[in-house]
Amino acid sequence: MEAHRSAEHWRRYVSVFLLFSSALNTVSAVTHYSIPEELKEGSVVANLAADLGLDVQELSRRKMRLDVIANKKYLDVNKETGELYIVEKIDREYLCISKTTCFLKLDATIENPVRMFNIELEILDINDNAPHFRRDTMHLDIAESAAAGERFSLNNAVDPDIGTNSIKTYYLSESEHFNIEIQTGRDGSKFTNLILKKALDREEQSVHNLILTAVDGGVPSRTGTANIIVRVLDTNDNAPKFDRDSYNIDIMENSPIGSLVVKLNATDLDEGSNSEIVYSYSLYTSEKTQETFSLNTNTGEITVKDIINYEDFRIYDMEVIATDKGTNFLSGHCKLTILVTDMNDNHPELSIKSFQSPVKEDIAVDTVIAVVSVSDKDSGENGKVDIHIADTLPFALRESSDNYYELVVSEPLDREKVPEYDITFTVTDRGSPSLSDNETMTLELLDVNDNVPQFSQSFYTIPVMENNAPGALLSSLTAFDPDLHENQYLVYFIIEKEIVNTSMSMLFSINPENGNLYALKTFDYEIEKEFLFHIETRDSGVPPLSSNVTVHIIIVDQNDNPPVIVSPWRAHGSVVEEKIPRSTDKGSLVSKVIAIDTDSVQNSRITYQFLQVTDATLFSLDQYNGDIRTMRMFSYRDPRHQRLVVIAKDNGDPALSATVTIKLSTVETAVKAYSDMTEVPLEYDIFSDLNLYLVIGLGSVSFLLLITILVTCVLKCQKPKPSKAAPPSRNSVISERNSTIADSTLVSNDAYWYSLFLAETRKGKLVVRQPVPKAGSRYIVSSLPRSTGLTETSDSAASTLQVRIKLFISNLQNVVLL
Repeated sequence: MEAHRSAEHWRRYVSVFLLFSSALNTVSAVTHYSIPEELKEGSVVANLAADLGLDVQELSRRKMRLDVIANKKYLDVNKETGELYIVEKIDREYLCISKTTCFLKLDATIENPVRMFNIELEILDINDNAPHFRRDTMHLDIAESAAAGERFSLNNAVDPDIGTNSIKTYYLSESEHFNIEIQTGRDGSKFTNLILKKALDREEQSVHNLILTAVDGGVPSRTGTANIIVRVLDTNDNAPKFDRDSYNIDIMENSPIGSLVVKLNATDLDEGSNSEIVYSYSLYTSEKTQETFSLNTNTGEITVKDIINYEDFRIYDMEVIATDKGTNFLSGHCKLTILVTDMNDNHPELSIKSFQSPVKEDIAVDTVIAVVSVSDKDSGENGKVDIHIADTLPFALRESSDNYYELVVSEPLDREKVPEYDITFTVTDRGSPSLSDNETMTLELLDVNDNVPQFSQSFYTIPVMENNAPGALLSSLTAFDPDLHENQYLVYFIIEKEIVNTSMSMLFSINPENGNLYALKTFDYEIEKEFLFHIETRDSGVPPLSSNVTVHIIIVDQNDNPPVIVSPWRAHGSVVEEKIPRSTDKGSLVSKVIAIDTDSVQNSRITYQFLQVTDATLFSLDQYNGDIRTMRMFSYRDPRHQRLVVIAKDNGDPALSATVTIKLSTVETAVKAYSDMTEVPLEYDIFSDLNLYLVIGLGSVSFLLLITILVTCVLKCQKPKPSKAAPPSRNSVISERNSTIADSTLVSNDAYWYSLFLAETRKGKLVVRQPVPKAGSRYIVSSLPRSTGLTETSDSAASTLQVRIKLFISNLQNVVLL
């Protein structure tokens, strides 16, 4: 079909040529043939030679030929048979465009002689072409406001065929809104119009797709179709509409400027400018709201324009209008309520309404010392405030009214432990995350004289070496008072106490400012062994507080007293003479040396040694108890007289000593046995001797003895009671032969122990030997009971008594010797 259309101009020239040829050969007859178009190549149309009356055999010689039409040779003559046959298919629609009849005129030419024959070939139409539309798609724009029944022209279909093979009718696809009307033209052609049978709504359906079908009358019939696209033109008949009529929007306060609050979306079912929307605030929207929020007129986005503070505005109301751009514009609106959500952006605040400082440390528990208030500008949990202080403080918070709290004393205060308190009030809200604030106050405590001065020790034991220099510093008894100022200024003094008519202040002195203790005299251990008194210290507070401490002064002994030999008794510088039987057995006790030392136990520990001895093989000396015993029996070669020099040393440093010379004489006769002896404590000195001199002495001193008894009784009555702390008196010890010394108790069976001696202990008791009217010959030498306990007063009286007794005994011994 495309080739036919492109060769239309060639067909014009062929027609003109055929008419011109027909005019030239009017003299010749016209040979007419009729054939259907589209015959196959080689098909025989007719026997042209026979129809023209030509000899078939001469066709070649006479060069019979057919003219070429429009550069195409559709027919040709078979020179051998004279038949006219189809060389190329003939398309009637191509040769005869828009003609009801189609003739193909040919000129057949022969030579010798030249002769032309007119041949007219009628091409008959067959239904070989289907109807077709000039455009496969037809576009129609119909306003949605078009009324029903309105007609719209459509392009007709074209069918090159003619007659009954041409277009017969049209059909339209099923449509709710459209129909067609078929009309016949003057030339018999069929055309159609599109009729609107129902009003259109672009918003419901903006495009309608229809199919128009053209049908020819051939057998079989052929069809052609075209698409009809109906675009419904918009009319501004729809107002913009928001997705929702109202919005409730929550927004956090302090949202960043420029942050999106909401994007409004209004839709307009129209199109084009009728659907273009512009957003704006209505007059209902306040200026404050418009200053806080920005509205994008094109997109409908509402953003934060200014700082949002919950504490200033909590709710913003606005109305937004959406307007289209149609000629007769339409608009829609919606309401927005923006609720500001409180953000915990305000720190809780603390205000000190009242604060009392300083306060006395003895302030009563539950006393109010401060009043504070708390607040928070936030709301809800963000605005609820909790207040607290450190748990370690002796204070408590007590709510007095809404948001008001009292700081009270919860525990007793002590300035000496904590002189001041830094009280930090911490307020915290309940937001998430929580915010807090704090404020610190310093509470000072004023001192109260509530602390008694305290010594570092509850009991002081101070050793003082005897023979000290007067005014020597003994110790510093310092007390401490944790109070301040005058409450801590201390004064020291000795609590007065008399000891044997002597006050303590005559013996000791204390510095009232620093507590230094001094000795006012020189002490002698053998006279005064200890002192017990109290020292008091007192502060300068009102009222003053005081405390005292017990001081125990212990006089420390020096080795300043040499041992004194009390047995065997002798006059000063004289030799002790003893008699022993020559038949004395080995190991017999022949004498016993006893020495005493008035120093302390350590210094008074005595050991005995031979300083000189006539025969070292004959006698032995026990270094601890002073027993002199025979090491063997006497022989006839041994001298009758033995001289023994014994030295008694104490344990001091340097050691002191005393010596005694014993002259032993051996006799041949046995010594008369004596009866048993028992210890008889006496309050006077009595010496019994069996020799004649003792008898004479006893008679001489009878008068003096009576006086001694009276004096001793008087002194005993004046002796003070011993301390409760003193241990019980030691009892005398009685032992058999070969016994040793036990606590100054001397025991011996020696018949030669006839000497009366003095055994003095620290309490100055007297010891005597006296025969007991019983059989036997035992003698006992024992000390009287003594007390060694501590005394609060002193040992001055006892020491004085000892000295007097010693003097009396010494004088008595001298008298006896005389």
